[in-house]
Amino acid sequence: MSILRSTFSSLRIKNFRYFWFGQLLSVMGTWIQRTAQTWLVYQMTGSALLVGILSACQFVPILLLTLMAGTLIDRIPKRRILLITQAGFLVLGVIMTLIVYLKVVAYWQVLLIALGYGVLQSFDTPTRQSFVVELVGQKDLMNGISLNSTVFNLAKIAGPSLAGLLMVQFSVGFCFLVDAISYVAVLIGLLAIHQTHVVATPSKQRMWRDVLDGLQYVWTHAEVRLSAEMMIVVCTLNYNNNVIIPIFAKEVLHAGAQTYANLLSATGIGSLTAAFLMSYLARFGLQRNIYLAVALSTAALQGAMLIVHNYALAMLMMVAIGFCNMVFLNQSNASFQYDIPHQLRGRIMSVYVLLNQGTTPIGSLYVGGIMDVAGGLWGFPACGLLALVLLIPVLATHRPLVHRWLTHSA
Repeated sequence: MSILRSTFSSLRIKNFRYFWFGQLLSVMGTWIQRTAQTWLVYQMTGSALLVGILSACQFVPILLLTLMAGTLIDRIPKRRILLITQAGFLVLGVIMTLIVYLKVVAYWQVLLIALGYGVLQSFDTPTRQSFVVELVGQKDLMNGISLNSTVFNLAKIAGPSLAGLLMVQFSVGFCFLVDAISYVAVLIGLLAIHQTHVVATPSKQRMWRDVLDGLQYVWTHAEVRLSAEMMIVVCTLNYNNNVIIPIFAKEVLHAGAQTYANLLSATGIGSLTAAFLMSYLARFGLQRNIYLAVALSTAALQGAMLIVHNYALAMLMMVAIGFCNMVFLNQSNASFQYDIPHQLRGRIMSVYVLLNQGTTPIGSLYVGGIMDVAGGLWGFPACGLLALVLLIPVLATHRPLVHRWLTHSA
């Protein structure tokens, strides 16, 4: 019971419970939508590069808009922003459902909807990340971050598997309908939240000046800066599963939609295990030594995928990769949020989201092009091996800090 109380301590807070359970259903719907959308495009086009372009379209707006979004997050109540973005997701889900059911769907339409999702995510994701501390407080922040990550990974496990089942038993269009309905859950959860203290600081500064304040904080604080540099490498190259796995499933394992969904779910199982572990370890503070280990491990594991041609071994590798990826993002998130000024939180977390998701278009186009030329077997290794090469100079540049992280976990 003591372990359970430690692992789920932030859920005793009513507002966070509303937020957490609403997000769980909403993000599960999002993963169903992403899985179905990727498979739909690959079935329509047969091109790994066009799948990569689809992923890039969803994340390019994050690259362009997230820093500006951070300034608005610090100025406007976060709950209000989330109500707008989640309503927008609902509308896009309905449109996607209609064009698929009416059989008028075309590749360019899917790209436009993906761009719409990306625009909304530019505001939604950093808002959700910075909203956690308002709901749980500084004392339970580490646990709240970990449980918020758990939402993502519970959905990551159930979403792709459910999408595979729905595509086989019903249709791709039914997946988009489920996604649209799921956003109702988070809207209900947000409407149930009642805050006594809303963190929003109106600013008379120009927006670009606010953006620079957030960037300056990241640059001048060594531990946040090292986290940022590691994220540039790892998040660009090692988080392209949605692009790599469908091609890997078809070309290497010679399988279809259900295997694709199973492989995604395997990464989710690893991620979920890591999320619960980090929720329990949150009471001990930041785990810097583990942070460094998983950054190198996720790159090494993806490099090792070059010799994987067996379904069972691929599933095990996906679990390991999912575990390392989750611990890396958990500790990156904690590094950015730990002991930062509340009035800068939205801007600092917008940098985190930019590095986490905004670099994805670069990685998606890179790996999509590699697989179109060299085949699906080279998707993971091309990313993992390059990440290892780039991480070495990053860590070497910060030798004293790296040594401190290795000898002291916090």
